[in-house]
Amino acid sequence: MALLRLILNIIWLIVAGFWLALGYVVAGIICCVLIVTIPFGVASFRMANYALWPFGREMARQPGAGSGSTLLNVIWLIVAGWWLTIGHIATALGLAVTIIGLPLAWASLKMIPVALAPFGNEIVHSGRVREPWQF
Repeated sequence: MALLRLILNIIWLIVAGFWLALGYVVAGIICCVLIVTIPFGVASFRMANYALWPFGREMARQPGAGSGSTLLNVIWLIVAGWWLTIGHIATALGLAVTIIGLPLAWASLKMIPVALAPFGNEIVHSGRVREPWQF
């Protein structure tokens, strides 16, 4: 199973991961221009890491995430979330053309919730939900 994840991640990185991660990095750099939007930039850089190597990882809700993260997610959605979501949908459509690209298209669609709502969520390894005190 680990070998399959490695192969899929390498193919993903070459076919789509680099370009999607580049989009997140550009969004993060733009967000880091102003001091007020630095949290958005940090979230974008975190999502770029996930976009580079998605297989074997998934999104989990952080315990204790409250209304502050909801407010930040609404602002994020208006500013950058929908652009990145369109990128994931376009990538998924392009990848779904071939049979080999179907799992890659699914990975791109799996990232849409992260692109829409990065605050109050974290990326964890598949199969186990990370406790807040574990690193």
